[in-house]
Amino acid sequence: MLHDLKARIHDNQFPNKRLPDERSLSEAYNVSRSSIKRALSVLANQGIIFKKRGSGTFINPLYMKNQTIFHYEGSNLGVTDSFQSDGQTQSIDLLSFQVVPASEEMQQDLFLESGDFVYEIKRLRKFDDKPFMIERGFIPIKIAPELSQKVVSGSIFNYLEEEQNKVVTKSFMTMKVAPSNEEDQKLLSLKPNEPVAIMEGIFFLDDGTPFEVSNMRLRYDYFNYNTFVTLDEE
Repeated sequence: MLHDLKARIHDNQFPNKRLPDERSLSEAYNVSRSSIKRALSVLANQGIIFKKRGSGTFINPLYMKNQTIFHYEGSNLGVTDSFQSDGQTQSIDLLSFQVVPASEEMQQDLFLESGDFVYEIKRLRKFDDKPFMIERGFIPIKIAPELSQKVVSGSIFNYLEEEQNKVVTKSFMTMKVAPSNEEDQKLLSLKPNEPVAIMEGIFFLDDGTPFEVSNMRLRYDYFNYNTFVTLDEE
């Protein structure tokens, strides 16, 4: 439902940038009002919509005007849905997929115990066969014991939401720029003097459980960051 609502917003399907009321949306999607409230809350937190007292819910025109290559799609924070480029097809090359013991740092970050194991997943993301990101993630086996090579070759977060009813809704991220290393230059087609943008962080399920530790190394020319800040709380 939220994926569809987000897609309709991006396709400019709402006249005057105004969304239907919660009751109408509930009936249209055949879901409860509470589900609609949750979906709208996600969109509001992402800066896509805003509520105007006494007038309704509207699409944020600045968000639509300043869409970048990187933005969140859907109810989770999956990267597969977060990167878009006009007319280009996104694809994933699975570089490695293995089970490894959780390091002490991962045990702390993912609330694991000594002896626990994690999936180590390394992927190369492309637009029209042009590489733009190296992604390396670690996911506890006990949280997602049914991950397979087929699943990790696509959107892991969408698989969780659609098949496991688990939603990734929060992350703690750090972002920086650094000199590219030999692997960056080889996989991302960078020159030795060109940098990479690095995004590192932890993704959380909606119940607060740490789900993944991730490191993403992007071509510098694909990285443009927007943020939405609110100073009031309801």
